[in-house]
Amino acid sequence: MRGGFVEIDGLRVHHVRAGAGAPPVAFVHGLGSAGYLEWRFNLAALAGAHEVLAPDLPGFGRSDRPPGGYGIPLFARVVEEYLASQTRRPVLVGTSMGGRVALEVALRRPRTLRKLVLVNALGVARPNPHPFYPLVLVPRVGELVLGLMREGLHRLPPATIRQYAGRYLGMAGDVERLLDATFIAAMREIHAAEGYPNAYLSTVRALATRDAYMVDALLDRLAATKLPVLLIWGEGDRLLPLARAREALRRLPGARLEVIRGAGHAPQSERPDEFNRALEDFLAT
Repeated sequence: MRGGFVEIDGLRVHHVRAGAGAPPVAFVHGLGSAGYLEWRFNLAALAGAHEVLAPDLPGFGRSDRPPGGYGIPLFARVVEEYLASQTRRPVLVGTSMGGRVALEVALRRPRTLRKLVLVNALGVARPNPHPFYPLVLVPRVGELVLGLMREGLHRLPPATIRQYAGRYLGMAGDVERLLDATFIAAMREIHAAEGYPNAYLSTVRALATRDAYMVDALLDRLAATKLPVLLIWGEGDRLLPLARAREALRRLPGARLEVIRGAGHAPQSERPDEFNRALEDFLAT
């Protein structure tokens, strides 16, 4: 993998890339993550046959953290310009909040994409209430919660972090592998970065609007683009349940749904072999 920075919309955007085959595949990470971290079990596996690219969205990973303006419009605009400068007509893959970003890019500029892959994606389904997010919406309370998370990541031993994640975050799969030393070090780096709490909280608060969850209208617009669409969903996702992905499929004629057994909200890391096979099959068709 090769890492570096490109300037997009006046911001330094960090990205990683590898491979040289067609079709190219671009990946969009979810909330609070980074391209090099979210897709760490997928990029190398696909790079043997495809060019793969994974930027860090503004505010996250190693990209610039502007003081404001966070939300789907900013992220989609940066991804659009990033793709235009780095590759041509990729397959775009987005997970969770990154799925909503990828969906927005597909709605705005469908002809720039070959195909669209949405992984446990916001916008495809309405999320279930989660006790964490209402807390971070509250001014000062959200800042306190992010501060406690940062302190916990830096002060608690890795074994305790893994125990907490397995018990309270609903992670499926091998927690030792998912939260290995490399992952914990990367999360400590991300949370310690100046401006990260503002980026995270501003993004969550921007998503807490009615427009972010107008699922039926979004899916109808996506169907009208005629883009080939694959939904990949973790069977046990509690935030965005599988039943809602099945409902979405009925509004997308010709779309496919691949269910990853034994996975939750992040099948790309919880069950990477199954995820990679499902993605490769879709790329080959």
